[in-house]
Amino acid sequence: MLALILATPATAEIQLVFGTYAADKPTATVKKYKPFLNYLAREMSVILGDDVKIRMKIAKDYEAGIDHLARGDVDFARFGPASYITVFERDSGIKIVAMESKKGKKRFKGVIAVQADSNIQSLSDLAHQSFAFGDPLSTIGRYLAQSHLIDAGITSRELSGYEFLGRHDLVGTAVGAGRYKAGALKESTFKKLVEAGVPIRVLFEFDNVTKPWLAASNMDPKVLLAMRQAMLATTDPDVLDSIAKDGFVEGSDADYDFVRSAMKHSAGF
Repeated sequence: MLALILATPATAEIQLVFGTYAADKPTATVKKYKPFLNYLAREMSVILGDDVKIRMKIAKDYEAGIDHLARGDVDFARFGPASYITVFERDSGIKIVAMESKKGKKRFKGVIAVQADSNIQSLSDLAHQSFAFGDPLSTIGRYLAQSHLIDAGITSRELSGYEFLGRHDLVGTAVGAGRYKAGALKESTFKKLVEAGVPIRVLFEFDNVTKPWLAASNMDPKVLLAMRQAMLATTDPDVLDSIAKDGFVEGSDADYDFVRSAMKHSAGF
């Protein structure tokens, strides 16, 4: 007697690698992304009808993170605007999945900070003073800050010295400790440092555009659309809390044009 075995097709598994760089401590970066990535995998699994698994690949700095996406070492990534512009120049097939929302808008603030008791009152007062930048590829920590300094008549020639410290928290801490007279960092990190007792204050604030989440050029269009659908529909505050409290909005390359202009302008620094 022959036994008839009916084989049921196994559910396929889609394995994705998420990439980012450590703008803050690597351990904090993992803790920050894990809840959202787990949620995203679950939602995409429902949409696609296949099991989606997401693992993380954290780059040591901005440049390495850009390399990972440009080479296809990661499938999708969360970058700052300047890093997006840089990677898009290397591979124009990279696509914006979604942009983070700030109360329904696409703009938020960066700051140039000084010590709390500093007598510096304007950007022009920074002549002959020292300055701390973030990463050489940072939107706030370099390009936008340098563009505004140039507008105030301050270039590298007017400063007594400057350095790139990498992370935003290192910039704020160094300014608070008096190692530099001023430094550029994102507003959210500035507020955290002040709450922790770091003696700094805002000298100047400026607009930045929110971060894009990017898909590698070789991502399956169906996977990209499922990811976009899941992200734009996300409203759970527990899931969004450490990533984008106000959720996501649709975005386009044109949203980043003013950063492109600032990057070109900063060449005169």
